[in-house]
Amino acid sequence: MTRNRGVRVESDGETDARPREPDPPSNGLVRPWVTAVATGFGLGLVPVAPGTFGSLLGIPLAFGLLQTPHPLIGWGLVLLLVFVGIPVCGAAAAALGEEDPGCVVIDEYVALAAVLLVLPWTVLGVVVGFVWFRVFDIAKPPPLGWLERLPGGLGIMADDLGAAAYAAAAAYVTLLAVNGLG
Repeated sequence: MTRNRGVRVESDGETDARPREPDPPSNGLVRPWVTAVATGFGLGLVPVAPGTFGSLLGIPLAFGLLQTPHPLIGWGLVLLLVFVGIPVCGAAAAALGEEDPGCVVIDEYVALAAVLLVLPWTVLGVVVGFVWFRVFDIAKPPPLGWLERLPGGLGIMADDLGAAAYAAAAAYVTLLAVNGLG
């Protein structure tokens, strides 16, 4: 027996007009770990400004990465998170049927962590880095709009990494102007 448009079709070709059972409830993503990682452990599910709230996870992530015994280990972990983030973003987007779902924020929190790794770890450094990252992530100056059009998870991650590069440069200059980078 096979199913065809809500009607059972018996192997002998006769149909059974009973409606098929509904599909089990789904949150729109394939696996629970994909949901957790993609949504920043739920921060991306905030109904207002999910990208901003999801970015906040980049602050403790950066703090943790700064605790590694050598800066290259922290950067290696960021690179690992980027490579994990690309298929996670792609799977989440495909499951939700959207090109860049707002609830998928792994791109934001990994990119913000990268920004914060190059700035002084001070309250001012974190705030300036966060603000500049959100400005560039929202405004998407060239070529960020083009990066966003790359296919699947690559495009979702790439525009935020580009925004991180702009933000790191702008935050560095801002901190230098404010107090000599301290």
